[in-house]
Amino acid sequence: MIVVMILSAIVQAMLKSRFTKYSRVPTNSGLTGAEIARKMLLDHGITDVQVTCIRGQLTDHYNPQTRTVNLSESVYGERSIAAAAVAAHECGHVIQHATGYAPLKLRTALVPMVSFSNSLVQWVLLLGIVVIQITPALLWLGIAMFAFSTLFSFVTLPVEVNASQRAVRWLESAGITNYETRPMAVDALKWAAYTYIIAAIGSLATLLYYIGLADRR
Repeated sequence: MIVVMILSAIVQAMLKSRFTKYSRVPTNSGLTGAEIARKMLLDHGITDVQVTCIRGQLTDHYNPQTRTVNLSESVYGERSIAAAAVAAHECGHVIQHATGYAPLKLRTALVPMVSFSNSLVQWVLLLGIVVIQITPALLWLGIAMFAFSTLFSFVTLPVEVNASQRAVRWLESAGITNYETRPMAVDALKWAAYTYIIAAIGSLATLLYYIGLADRR
């Protein structure tokens, strides 16, 4: 778990460094992140999804409930490779939704269970550790609830990787990137993907810790 924490800090630092670096590299088209997102959606025949601007840094996401691609301020109005990569990645999720991409459907189905489990799991685990000599089943219940979060983390991996692959292919075919800037977009999205990989490994490490604790007790 300590190793995971160190790796997470390294990946976060590298991610910010890469996005800062590629934010200084303009795209061939001169389009902003918002314009790129709208163009990618139109190119795929999607007209019922809005592109909006939200506060924060690297807070970009697609919300299937509101049918909106929410881009951070630094992406929405910026004309850079970093902005293009992020905008196209989020639109990749829209296309996954439109085409019924199986891992995304599974992740969406898990959301209610994970949300419910996350609201109670820490209290159940804590109480289960306290009363383990009396009711060991309570700790195992907490472990089962936490396992939903771990499963969600691993299901998220193919969803994010596939969205990035769709983004890179479209950016090149649309002329947003070329042989010089394509590797930059790939590199930026690669480090973003690493954050999800570390999160999944960290969740698995925590799950194994609790299982080991319950087994020893």
